[in-house]
Amino acid sequence: MIELRGVTRQYEVGGRPVHALRGIDLVIEKGEYVSVMGPSGSGKSTLLHILGCLDRPTSGSFLLDGEDAGRLADASLARIRQLKIGFVFQAFHLVPRLSAAGNVELPMIFAAVPRAERARRVLDALRAVGLEARADHRPDQLSGGERQRVAIARSVVMGPSILLADEPTGNLDAASGKEVVALIEKMNASGLTVIVVTHDPAIGSRARRCIRLRDGAIAEGA
Repeated sequence: MIELRGVTRQYEVGGRPVHALRGIDLVIEKGEYVSVMGPSGSGKSTLLHILGCLDRPTSGSFLLDGEDAGRLADASLARIRQLKIGFVFQAFHLVPRLSAAGNVELPMIFAAVPRAERARRVLDALRAVGLEARADHRPDQLSGGERQRVAIARSVVMGPSILLADEPTGNLDAASGKEVVALIEKMNASGLTVIVVTHDPAIGSRARRCIRLRDGAIAEGA
């Protein structure tokens, strides 16, 4: 379970404080499918960075499975990101010189997963996104939709409990975008907690709950 209590995030820009988040109170239960929407500058990316343990609140608490993540050491946060959280980004962030299989394998290499286990998990992950036949293809040999599916396979190969997707269809055509959303929703149906940041109302409305941010505060959906 995810719980934010009075979370604020403040930055200094040009010597002036910028309040990116203002007193966020939010609970996301295990297995939920939540979208986060709002205009540019509303705090969506800042909220996602905190939920992904990439940033810490200025004040308030962020509880992840009952543990205050905002107070953990950097090494502990890195371990949480490695084991509990999968990330999908608009820009795919695949390594160009690696094949689809190599990109999916990468997080397991960093986690020192044994070679035989890596091979099994790579095949399972690519099969789950319908790309086992493209395992040996590099990103430049794949379509945009296929690249995003590789990115999704990479994000879940470590068996996370949470998937954070930041504009996952932003670089895709309509047909590929629908395929990616359907895949993410299928993973949610299997028990994965999914949080999607999007500007697209058609995608945001598909989630079971839509959280709308305005000026760093929750305007709707808490």
